[in-house]
Amino acid sequence: MTLGAEDRTAITELISLHGHLVDDGELDRLDELFTADVVYDTAELGHGSMHGLKAFREAARAIGERGPVSHHVTNIILTEVDDDQVRARSKGIGIKADGTSGSVTYEDVIVRGEQGWRISRRKITVRRTPPGAGNANKQPE
Repeated sequence: MTLGAEDRTAITELISLHGHLVDDGELDRLDELFTADVVYDTAELGHGSMHGLKAFREAARAIGERGPVSHHVTNIILTEVDDDQVRARSKGIGIKADGTSGSVTYEDVIVRGEQGWRISRRKITVRRTPPGAGNANKQPE
């Protein structure tokens, strides 16, 4: 089966909704985004992996003012796994209160259930140097 335009739009809006809910402090609405047993892997950010909505909410509240004041998602790519599962890869930009920013990649597993599409797993990866930066002074062979 090919992922239709309606499903693609619903999944893209789901991914986009994350930033709005988190930035607005609407953590009680995270069930609109994630499955109850979501695995949210932030190990590359130094926060480990959270299992379940309760753990994610607690971690988000604990970060408090140290976290971004705004989250922006772009470059969303969807790959259908089967009728009820999609893998998504997107870029995230976070802006902190002091104006500093950072970029991450979200790698999501999104499943279709009774409530529609939800993220069941999210892994955040961070690129700290540009590709090839370690080879900048290396001469071609």
